[in-house]
Amino acid sequence: MHRRISLPFHYDRSGEGVSGPDGIDSSIGLDRFATPLPGIFGVLKMRAEDFRVEEVGKIPALDPKGRFTLIKVTLRDWETNRFVRRFTSALKINRNRIWFSGTKDKKAVTTQLMVVDAPVSKIEEVEISDVDIDIIGRTHQKVAMGAHSANRFTIVVRGCVDENGVPLDARDAMAKSLAIREMMEESLGTGIFPNWVGPQRFGSLRPVTPIVGRFVLDDDFQSAVSTYLGMEGLFEDSETQEFRKTWRETADVENCLEIIPKHLGYERSMLESYLESPENHVKAFSTMPRNLQLMMIHSLQSMAFNHVLATRLELGLPLAEPMVGDVVAPMSSEGKIDAGKSALVDETNLERCIRNCRFRRLSVTGPLPGVSGNIASGKPGDIESEVFRELELEKIDWNVHSIPRLTTNGTRRPYASIFEEFSIVDAPLLDEESLDSRWSDGPREGEIWHPEGACLKFRFTLPPGTYATVLMREFMKSPSSQY
Repeated sequence: MHRRISLPFHYDRSGEGVSGPDGIDSSIGLDRFATPLPGIFGVLKMRAEDFRVEEVGKIPALDPKGRFTLIKVTLRDWETNRFVRRFTSALKINRNRIWFSGTKDKKAVTTQLMVVDAPVSKIEEVEISDVDIDIIGRTHQKVAMGAHSANRFTIVVRGCVDENGVPLDARDAMAKSLAIREMMEESLGTGIFPNWVGPQRFGSLRPVTPIVGRFVLDDDFQSAVSTYLGMEGLFEDSETQEFRKTWRETADVENCLEIIPKHLGYERSMLESYLESPENHVKAFSTMPRNLQLMMIHSLQSMAFNHVLATRLELGLPLAEPMVGDVVAPMSSEGKIDAGKSALVDETNLERCIRNCRFRRLSVTGPLPGVSGNIASGKPGDIESEVFRELELEKIDWNVHSIPRLTTNGTRRPYASIFEEFSIVDAPLLDEESLDSRWSDGPREGEIWHPEGACLKFRFTLPPGTYATVLMREFMKSPSSQY
């Protein structure tokens, strides 16, 4: 294998952050694309309304005597976990008494179902800025993570340019986008694209989660917490930079609590935990929501997956069609796989597996390593093993002894995903006052977009667990900071 991997694990040990957008992309395995064609670049999320996502799925069965309340929540500029924290605080209930199917980004308008263990009367009293809560009714059913069948996206790309940074008009930007779609489908199949784990899983501007996850697996919670508090990110405001720098240089809890910016709520909870129990690093780490604790481990798995996927692309190996040694898994009509029924491809079943992959009954999968799970053999297995060695993961047992619930089994993820209901139209230009201040500030160091470039609106539907940003990056080919 010729691919060389830039390890992210050394950033915090040197006390430095990432060197730039390209450094982030390389470390998390997002430095390859499905086609060699130049993209339209541009930037996403210049306002929340430019990134809309709505969950698609069945509504839980309603019953007037149901224990729980089913609501539809539309959030503007709210990351799901932060909203849940605010919402449950207003209801005066534990956050474990609310269930939802997917975690959505902050800079967006998102619509999803939630089930709440609270009476309708209490929910009706809650008022939160930029949040609409529609009460659907009572139910006995909870909502499981990933239970929805699809996500429907409407995304605007602003400031499109060519590879030289020259602004594109809408016609040229659309022609480039359609050419990329055509080439991608010729290479991978109709409606198919590489199923990368998106940059938000790692932290788009501060890929701290896999580094913290590695320390957790090493049972080094002091370094895990210290890294989460102190690791630098790209383009952070001066107050945040000063806070992180002060922590790295002094680890003075009281001083850092005096200067910590208000928006760093998880970091504040960690510091407050240290005031009560200065040496209890596990307790400080555990102040984060449980799903975010688990995300630290999952992001390390995801980084491994991305690098394996990138290596297959680099070597010209197929993503949607199996080869001997691959692991395939049954796939539902919604694009979900049953990793528990995965099987190894050999000479005796190769043709059958190829045929079933073409009919989308099976999916070729890559590794999300853990305590157990199927491992590929042959050339696909050699790629997986080499990536694990490069990432220094081959000796990890994936058990978290201090917090056993964070121990994760290995599983598989499809190398390719599907997009449907796809369209592109011209989007209107807007005044600077309607957009984020980033627009008037112009491109930051390392970014490629221009305020005079065209704006395009993309619409498509994706299976749960598939990132809209990784489909958009195939058309844009921008650094991660532009998503």
